[in-house]
Amino acid sequence: MRGLLLRLSGLDADAESAVRVIGFFDRLITERASLDALVRSTSELAGCGAGLHAPGQGLSLRAERGGPVTAGPVPVGAGVRALEGGVRVWVCRPGPPAPLDDMLLERFAIAAAVLLEHSSVPLPELGDPALIELVLSESVGTAERSRALHLLGIDATAPLRVLAAQGDVPGRSALVGEVRAVLSVEVPEVVGRLGVGPLLPAIDAAKSWQAARTALRYASDGEPVVWWEKLGSLGPLADKLSTEDVEALPDVRALDRLATEPGMITMLDALCATGSVRKAAAVLHRHHSTMTARLARAEAALGFGLDEASGRFRLHLALMLRRLRDNA
Repeated sequence: MRGLLLRLSGLDADAESAVRVIGFFDRLITERASLDALVRSTSELAGCGAGLHAPGQGLSLRAERGGPVTAGPVPVGAGVRALEGGVRVWVCRPGPPAPLDDMLLERFAIAAAVLLEHSSVPLPELGDPALIELVLSESVGTAERSRALHLLGIDATAPLRVLAAQGDVPGRSALVGEVRAVLSVEVPEVVGRLGVGPLLPAIDAAKSWQAARTALRYASDGEPVVWWEKLGSLGPLADKLSTEDVEALPDVRALDRLATEPGMITMLDALCATGSVRKAAAVLHRHHSTMTARLARAEAALGFGLDEASGRFRLHLALMLRRLRDNA
């Protein structure tokens, strides 16, 4: 189907080609295609960017040829067909319009009008928690997510980050399983554990939520707030390792043995966070000589020294992976 309109136009903008374009959109209407499918299919048919803009319903959908449906405004220079209620459909191609573009826009507009009436979008009476769950769901389409954001008063292209919290956090939130999802831009002061997702366009909130939940798995009493952006390679690594994989690591097993001594893991966390015995002792309000003796026991159990950067890196990695396992 990709670029079909250009191939038809290259032959001739005759009645047969026009009928094929009409049939294309008629099938979408008959099959009650989603608005996402309508926009994506139109882009494939046209071989260029296409979109649907319905501000009254909080919809601003667009797709480039071969790409996913996202949110965005009508591009400058696009061919546009207007409908009632401020709804507009558009196609935007480099260079002059194709001979069948007028026909495509007309049928695109008709299909959009029909499918908007039948689209499965959140109802206004849904409360904030239900709308937030829709915004964060990976199973709903861009149209449904855009509509839910509109009902929450959030523009689909506005920057937004999602927080995954264990405890009460200010902001619009919903309890998803055992974790509270919070829509935010700033990160508030919190008591308890928190995973901070990346700042993305609101339409991509589901991605920020997934990242926030991963960040939360790396949180601990010593590091209660973890930012996805600061995890680096540890972020995507969380999806690659099972609990059994982490459990089998010798360094993690050594930490499990050390954890039987009260305060040992907290001390090792402090060492990694500060980079020196004296600074770690100051953070923990202990004398550094006491720290030195305990660190010697830790080195003996781990099988490597902690006075060099390579040893502290290995310790930090083991500590983070242990958190990942314990917070699964």
